[in-house]
Amino acid sequence: MKHIIINIVFLLGLATSCLAQRNELASLRCEMLDNPEGIDVSQPRLSWEIGSSKRNTVQTAYQILVSSSLEKLNANDGDVWNSGKVNSSQSIHVLYNGIPLVSKAAYYWKVKVWTNYMELPWSVANGWSMGILNSKEWKAKWIGWEKPFAWDSVTKFSRLSARYFRKPFETTAAVKRATVYVSGMGLYELYINGKKIGDQVLAPSPTDFTKNVKYNTFDVTENIQRGKNVIATVLGNGRFFTMRQNYKPQKIKTFGFPKMILQLEIEYADGKRATIVSDDTWKLSGDGPIRSNNEYDGEEYDARKEMNGWNNTSFNDSKWRKPELVQAPGGNLEAQMNELVKVMGHVKPVSIKEQKPGIYIMDMGQNMAGWIKLRVRGKAGDSVVLRFGESLKPDGELYTRNLRDAISTDKYILKGKGPEEWRPSFVYHGFRFVEISNYPGIPSVADFEGDVVYDGINTISIFETSNQTINQVYKNAWWGIASNYKGMPIDCPQRNERMPWLGDRATGAYGESFIFDNAKLYAKWLDDIEAAQKPDGAIPDVAPAYWNYYSDNVTWPGTYFLIADMLYHQFGDAKPIEKHYPSMKKWMEYMRSKYMKNDLITKDKYGDWCVPPESKELIHSKDSLRNTDGVLIATASYYRLLTLMKGFATMLGKTDDVAEYDSLGEKIKIAFNNQFFDKNTNRYSNNTVTANLLPLYFGMVPEQYRQQVFSNITDKIVKENNSHISTGVIGTQWLMRGLTYNGQADIAYTLASNKDYPSWGYMVENGATTIWELWNGNTANPEMNSQNHIMLLGDLIVWYYENLAGIKSDDKQVAFKKIIMKPSFVKGLDYANASYLSMYGTIKSSWKRNSNAIEWNVVVPPNCKAEIHFPVDKKNIVESGSSIESADGVKYIGEQGKQEVYEIGSGVYSFTIND
Repeated sequence: MKHIIINIVFLLGLATSCLAQRNELASLRCEMLDNPEGIDVSQPRLSWEIGSSKRNTVQTAYQILVSSSLEKLNANDGDVWNSGKVNSSQSIHVLYNGIPLVSKAAYYWKVKVWTNYMELPWSVANGWSMGILNSKEWKAKWIGWEKPFAWDSVTKFSRLSARYFRKPFETTAAVKRATVYVSGMGLYELYINGKKIGDQVLAPSPTDFTKNVKYNTFDVTENIQRGKNVIATVLGNGRFFTMRQNYKPQKIKTFGFPKMILQLEIEYADGKRATIVSDDTWKLSGDGPIRSNNEYDGEEYDARKEMNGWNNTSFNDSKWRKPELVQAPGGNLEAQMNELVKVMGHVKPVSIKEQKPGIYIMDMGQNMAGWIKLRVRGKAGDSVVLRFGESLKPDGELYTRNLRDAISTDKYILKGKGPEEWRPSFVYHGFRFVEISNYPGIPSVADFEGDVVYDGINTISIFETSNQTINQVYKNAWWGIASNYKGMPIDCPQRNERMPWLGDRATGAYGESFIFDNAKLYAKWLDDIEAAQKPDGAIPDVAPAYWNYYSDNVTWPGTYFLIADMLYHQFGDAKPIEKHYPSMKKWMEYMRSKYMKNDLITKDKYGDWCVPPESKELIHSKDSLRNTDGVLIATASYYRLLTLMKGFATMLGKTDDVAEYDSLGEKIKIAFNNQFFDKNTNRYSNNTVTANLLPLYFGMVPEQYRQQVFSNITDKIVKENNSHISTGVIGTQWLMRGLTYNGQADIAYTLASNKDYPSWGYMVENGATTIWELWNGNTANPEMNSQNHIMLLGDLIVWYYENLAGIKSDDKQVAFKKIIMKPSFVKGLDYANASYLSMYGTIKSSWKRNSNAIEWNVVVPPNCKAEIHFPVDKKNIVESGSSIESADGVKYIGEQGKQEVYEIGSGVYSFTIND
């Protein structure tokens, strides 16, 4: 019998904790989070993954041991928790149920699994450490300097230098364990004895700092030396010292000057303990090399101001000043459980060309978010200026009008001592092209490298087809999504915005979850949204609410509900629904009481945002026949949210709420159809695709009219729009699935593969390497034509995986416990190949046309099953060379529509579908 491999995952709301240990029987899947430190809940959840090539492998029981030491765990002493043998197939989100966990303690665990085939050996050890569970355990003080230095400028275009802190300390014995807890507002870098701690950048994750503040935890045992030590930090401005001070104070929220809190806890081998905390015994300087750092405008670094050894023990800090004890930001200190931002890749420039004497344009070949590392040699005082942009003017100059007033410029001043290397610390840019000026000598591509910067989230899937337009759109989507992960999902990485707009991610987050393991990021973002909710229930359009935009529409705040549902559907995590249900209910009642008249929601702000305009120079269409009634959008979307809330209430056992939502939904449906539906033409409102699609997809159309309404949608697309897209942000969220579920996957494929305006392929044909903000992003007014947005993706990525490839989770047995495999073998596509790393393991679906047959290879992970659909009679289906009726692990379910449906257990399958 083959070995069955167990992969262990520790989850706190999907926060993975892992130890990098392996053997021939078990391996840990550690891709989700490299730092397993600082878990700050009392009941973490544990998950594991079983790997087996044997068909129909199912877990029948498990046993979990949690120990206070690795030695005890290795001796099978679960002194913290021994679950005993539990007869259950549950392998994700198993709630810890041992003795109370102790603040700052380290724990170790392993699991034994029984399957329907065998009892498996214990897995390898895994571990995590607890964070600071009680605020009273924080002995450290917030320190900073509550004013600018003489060389700083606090204006609309602020220039504020970085602040440098250091604290010497001594150790007297061998260190058994050392842990540092740190939060630096707005951003920090941490050093011990001259070595940078961690590979994170732009930390910690941004929040509304008056509501909550994230701290990070690091095991620094190996960094502490016996005798003299020094711990040091640098503080950048980030979102804390806001980029535009004293500018539109009613719109832009500001927080103050940078500040930090740090607590280093040392446990010696002899049992004694010591604590080093931030207080006014530290030393501070603002006169270092980082002269300015501003997320919109860039970073200026003067290497002549470097303080050699400032973060090491031998440095003389007698001229540094004492920091001030400062007011805390106001928000609760919380452990950061979402991934840290990191340098996730590198891009080599493809060319450098002289545009004017002394002015060079560097092309990275890819629109990206991050920064440039440079290598340069020159004399002291020489300065290299890097100016960033997404595209070029016709004459080859850098195009920056679409950045608005973001200066987006880095400056490096040389110290003149041989070869020098530099990258910024506290800014990032969205760019493809870089204008290089003042470079001493002639720059070459070998002197530069692009660092790709986004949250440390692994790519968990592959997707490719025989259509190169679709492949490039998918690649562009990957780059756009990665570019806009910055501890929160932002809209764009380049201009003076970079805001976490809710509407951009409503369905987008769902599609992203197929590409990236984004569960922790979005769980964190739901907390940001809840924190931004007003006492009366209002939810903002941007959260954290750095901008004071509470426009009381339905579609943008509705993202709050859709993402909670996504986390449950894709990752099996019901906690966000349970946690946020009261806030969701509060908002539903707020909108109902304030804006519902005659059972219709009368308030909308954005309409079907960014429909393709009639002129390619326009940002928004002015043609009323292209635009959808805002009351229709608001009411239909509210009805959709009622449907979700009914499901949430059912899950949580809130029967009174279920009845209330049911009753209200029926009233809204009747009023909606009375107001907008024309029975003579079978059209809703002015017959836009969005006007008809929303009620059809949301289940509001009376059954006897559904086909006629859908015919109006297809007629509009095919006849009036020449098989091109005509929807904006709202309609596109449901478009591809709406067409496919109603039997027109071929039309969806045409939309996906079009190359002319308006289409995703049009962006590709016009040189896009990410997704544009506008369908006409190459010609529209530069006030709003970001070339790195993802809001127009709608449900395209969902459609790629669920409908083209056939990898979809069941709605009831979620997180791919049961997989619905129903690919659309659309005309014109020769093959589709996809894999997806689910909570249970890797799912694969790969089909290819071959003469008069389709070869379809499928992998279902252990402890899962799949419902698999074939568009032909069973006599034309072969599995691994044999009739499907005699295939091992295949069970006939019946006929659905015009398809034959089977159930398969885990394993590898090879089907041949003969025409």
